[in-house]
Amino acid sequence: MFWVPLLLLACAVAALSCGRLCLAAVHAAAAEAKGPRPARGLTLYEAAFLSGGPTRVADVALVSMARRRRLLLAHTGWATVVDPVGGDEVERSVLGAIGPGGQSRIPPVRRATATAEAVRALADRLVAAGLAVPDGSWSGIAGAARQVRAAAVAVAALGVVATLLPGGQQGQGQGGDVPVAVWFALPLFLTLSCLAIARFEVPVSRWASPAGQRLLGALPSRDDLTAVAVRGVRALSDPALRAALSHRDPNLDGYRTAHDRDR
Repeated sequence: MFWVPLLLLACAVAALSCGRLCLAAVHAAAAEAKGPRPARGLTLYEAAFLSGGPTRVADVALVSMARRRRLLLAHTGWATVVDPVGGDEVERSVLGAIGPGGQSRIPPVRRATATAEAVRALADRLVAAGLAVPDGSWSGIAGAARQVRAAAVAVAALGVVATLLPGGQQGQGQGGDVPVAVWFALPLFLTLSCLAIARFEVPVSRWASPAGQRLLGALPSRDDLTAVAVRGVRALSDPALRAALSHRDPNLDGYRTAHDRDR
């Protein structure tokens, strides 16, 4: 019976981790239900944010300005101002990031634009409308999901240890001897089931809530710029422009992928 304390520990770990994930999912659902749903469709910047976050918004602005000859984006990773008049707040943020010299490396421009007030205001509007996932909700869900995955591994490890202990091959049940592994299968099933349900019931996107994902799914593929908003710069058909924007900023990519890898 040396395996019984291990079973109790496995059950406690599974129950606590699954409970945390359920609470995080409830909080995320409550946050999503607060805001009114817009009757209109998404703008390009909104679609870009919901698909790839602040970085994608900056990429869409850069591509849009390059297409209208307001910027020259060289394949070497430099941006040069051609027309110093921005068409909207995000484009003015791009011009401000390039600076009065009229030329700058693209990665710092992308980073400055992604953190500009115009993009933060866009994010706030989407969160208020229930289309974007608040930072706190996502971090809570991601952390809880990691804990449940760790609990599943811990339960499996405890089950292996229990079966290797003296007398660990059989456990006493009401109907006779029951393999110890069967008892540990119960908390393992709980953790795996919780992860499977969460996979379909809680937001899997770092940026878009379920309502935002539905609007993204209904977004028509009007042109190349829409494809960039939804899929990123890899969707560009122009190889020179794609090469110009392939010069990534490690600091900004780390900000983006630190959340995305938890999906």
